[in-house]
Amino acid sequence: MNSIKNVPARVLSRRPGHSLEAEREQFDKTQAISISKAINSQEAPVKEKHARRIILGTHHEKGAFTFWSYAIGLPLPSSAILSWKFCHVLHKVLRDGHPNVLHDCQRYRSNIREVGDLWGHLHDRYGQLVNIYTKLLLTKISFHLKHPQFPASLEVTDEVLEKAAGTDVNNIFQLTVEMFDYMDCELKVSESVFRQLNTAIAVSQMSSGQCRLAPLIQVIQDCSPLYHYTVKLLFKLHSCLPADTLQGHRDRFHEQFHSLRNFFRRASDMLYFKRLIQIPRLPEGPPNFLRASALAEHIKPVVVIPEETPEDEEPENLIEISTGPPAGEPAVVADLFDQTFGPPNGPLKDDRDLQIEALKREVEMLRGELEKIKLEAQRYISQLKGQVNSLEAELEEQRKQKQKALVDNEQLRHELAQLRTAQQEGERSHSLREEAERRASATEARYSKLKEKHSELVSIHAELLRKNADTAKQLTVTQQSQEEVARVKEQLAFQMEQVKRESELKLEEQSDQLEKVKRELEAKDGELAHMQESLRRMEQSGSELSSRLEVLSAEKDTLTGAVRQREADLLAAQSLVQEKEAALSQEQQHSSRERSELQGRLAEKESQEQGLRQKLLDEQFAVLRGAAAEAKAILQDAVSKLDDPLHLRCTSSPDYLVSRAQAALDSVSALEEGHTQYLTSLADASALVAALTRFSHLAADTIINGSATSHLAPTDPADRLMDTCRECGARALELMGQLQDQQAVQQAQPGLVRSPLQGILQLGQELKPKSLDVRQEELGAMVDKEMAATSAAIEDAVRRIEDMMNQARHASSGVKLEVNERILNSCTDLMKAIRLLVMTSTSLQKEIVESGRGAATQQEFYAKNSRWTEGLISASKAVGWGATQLVESADRVVLHMGKYEELIVCSHEIAASTAQLVAASKVKADKHSPHLSRLQECSRTVNERAANVVASTKSGQEQIEDRDTMDFSGLSLIKLKKQEMETQVRVLELETRLEAERMRLGELRKRHYALAGVGATPSEEEPGKPSTAPRSATTKKPPLAQKPNVVPRQEHQLNTKDGVYPAQLVNY
Repeated sequence: MNSIKNVPARVLSRRPGHSLEAEREQFDKTQAISISKAINSQEAPVKEKHARRIILGTHHEKGAFTFWSYAIGLPLPSSAILSWKFCHVLHKVLRDGHPNVLHDCQRYRSNIREVGDLWGHLHDRYGQLVNIYTKLLLTKISFHLKHPQFPASLEVTDEVLEKAAGTDVNNIFQLTVEMFDYMDCELKVSESVFRQLNTAIAVSQMSSGQCRLAPLIQVIQDCSPLYHYTVKLLFKLHSCLPADTLQGHRDRFHEQFHSLRNFFRRASDMLYFKRLIQIPRLPEGPPNFLRASALAEHIKPVVVIPEETPEDEEPENLIEISTGPPAGEPAVVADLFDQTFGPPNGPLKDDRDLQIEALKREVEMLRGELEKIKLEAQRYISQLKGQVNSLEAELEEQRKQKQKALVDNEQLRHELAQLRTAQQEGERSHSLREEAERRASATEARYSKLKEKHSELVSIHAELLRKNADTAKQLTVTQQSQEEVARVKEQLAFQMEQVKRESELKLEEQSDQLEKVKRELEAKDGELAHMQESLRRMEQSGSELSSRLEVLSAEKDTLTGAVRQREADLLAAQSLVQEKEAALSQEQQHSSRERSELQGRLAEKESQEQGLRQKLLDEQFAVLRGAAAEAKAILQDAVSKLDDPLHLRCTSSPDYLVSRAQAALDSVSALEEGHTQYLTSLADASALVAALTRFSHLAADTIINGSATSHLAPTDPADRLMDTCRECGARALELMGQLQDQQAVQQAQPGLVRSPLQGILQLGQELKPKSLDVRQEELGAMVDKEMAATSAAIEDAVRRIEDMMNQARHASSGVKLEVNERILNSCTDLMKAIRLLVMTSTSLQKEIVESGRGAATQQEFYAKNSRWTEGLISASKAVGWGATQLVESADRVVLHMGKYEELIVCSHEIAASTAQLVAASKVKADKHSPHLSRLQECSRTVNERAANVVASTKSGQEQIEDRDTMDFSGLSLIKLKKQEMETQVRVLELETRLEAERMRLGELRKRHYALAGVGATPSEEEPGKPSTAPRSATTKKPPLAQKPNVVPRQEHQLNTKDGVYPAQLVNY
């Protein structure tokens, strides 16, 4: 038997393996195949099996990373159908995929929006659908990320809805508006699809129509719960707000209701949807939100997806288990290996190979069982969903019946009250009738039998009324009334009324007859001759009455039988009422048990809330203690710098120290306020932590800058300043220690740190230079003078540009006239913008002086802030000089004596000068000042106008300059090589010259800064004299302003509060 000790790695790699890499590779392969088959350019609906594999893939990897890695590579801009099917698959993945899919899709919102915007600009049928569908997907992602209580499938219970809405009316109002927007996006997709189907005269059985209709299944699944949630929220809003406030909500809901009802109706009529989804039917009219009991009539629409039949498909293994060699290697390699080394274990197989084959067979068998289990689980899940939906529908129906029974109970109470009043009226009429009978019996004895019969009828009637009253009392005791009891009562009342009316009619007839007999007797008392005739008439009337009495006796028997029947019905009704009372008592017992359980849960929740409140207090103090510890470390580091020998080289100015000390004093007030707020509410330490952080940094900065300032101060003030800094550090550290102790935090006094900080501030003010009263009047006058000179220079520049434009129109034509007008117009716009900026800067300067000088004069304010004043003067001069230079350059360009590059450089110079002016004005201004905001807006306008000047100059230069076309067709190879070498030489020469010019520019800037640092004489600050040389132009031009030389001091004296910053040399 041959044996190989060292088996090659290539041979080992051919053995079957079960590594995670192989599983991942097979999973990626399966997902790629499913995505390519589901999302393609064929005008046919997406197959459910491919979409199901993609959804299972998201649950397998707990996200949509693999889906998006392949979806990004799809050529969506090339095919509208491809984009439409991509949106359909993404909608299904969002609804049925893993919950993490929502967060993965959030990262690719820009890709979805770009696809929708691209197809929205194109006139394509599917493109318009893609645009609307992408808006729906973006709205869906935003809604579910904002409200994580609602899953992407929108399947939540009413309790979750109530919890998500909360008790705040504003939150309920906002959630209702967002659901309205969500529903609008859904309905827009359905309306667009149906509109295209009507236009194309498509039917649901064609592949093109099915391709458009397939995504509407997900739209129906979304619209059904959205409609239910909207109804619930609107009823809740109407219980909290007046009806007039919600008129807009009701109008919007009515529009959506009719659109949704038409959508469901049209979809139900299509054969395509009948086998795929069971669409609910909405009521004929929208709910009446003004009637609270209408909520019980609302039935939640339930969408049912029929159980899917498994499609015949070729199974694809998620894990590749194969025993053959890879497809890329021929089988000859294995034969050569066996011929050279022999089989691994001779003719017999190794035990491991047998185990592997057995494991393979077992895996195949388990895979088949797993597929069966999955199919059964899906079938059970669909069945359970159907049962849940049916139970929810039954629950809604029971609630509706309960609400309706309460309403019917109120109606029955009202009807019983009416019956009682009718009974009283009947008794009153009965008494009147008895009195009339007594009077008739005194005169007519022969009608006694009739009265007896009548009295019997009246007694029967009274007995029936008493029975009716007893029944009404029994029904009043019960609070549950059913439709059968109400129907029986209505029939009894109707029959009672009928009997009453018949008896009254008969009594009226009898009373009429009695009255007639009386009149006849009274009229014929004196006529004995006619007595026999009257007696015959009386006998005739008696016979008639006897016949009528017989008829009444028959009717009495009939009524007696009817009364007995009604008594039996009443007994049955009483038994039914007793049953309902028993059911009601059981329901009350159940509600009492639920109430006790809820009370127990409420007590548990209260205990949990107390624990959470204590935990919140501990966490807030932990945050405060951590912030105090960090602040203490910062202050200890600052205090340690006081004795650090390396810190002796650091210096600072008194002005900067005063600014830092003032900022630290301001932070002490915020610290005291935060401490007071924390003592008031221990559950909120945010204000104290923020104030503590700011105070620690500012106090440490003040201590360090105080030490640095003492290095340049005299000995006595330096010692006092160092001692004050040490005292400030000690008190601050003591305060930080108190804030770290939970017992001592209430006795902490942040105001004790104010006195050493005030001492540092006073020493810093004493160390300021005292020679600030020099040139007070000169500085104040110079600011106004320079701003007025700048405004005048800009006005003159605008006038000169207008004169140059008139001259250019007379002297040039064609392309040159067009170029000159464009350049001069852009220069005019730039001058107007600069003029507005200077005016706004003047207004801001006045506001700064008025708000900052207090009781001092304007000259004293300028003298106190001399560095800021010098920076303002320098910026104003730079703006005026730049405007004048721009006019001169434009004049030379129009007269063809200058270069276009001069205009470009002047535009850049003006932009830089205005930026310097804005920076100088912004230093002292309030950040909330309206003048400052207008000044910044004017600065941006100046930059835009300067950019327009540069753009018009460059375009004019390209139009006027002639560019020779490069034609090398007549050159030989040698000449081409020679010209190539000459061109390279010129390129090198130009590069050398460019480098030299850059070096020269750098040296010029160095020299400019050096001269400016020495200081300018008064003669240099004044504008230059106007040029006396005559010019060919007919207009007189204003004098040229010199470039300003008033610049900041040396770098070690610069301060950001002065509005001047050091510049650095940059080599281009």
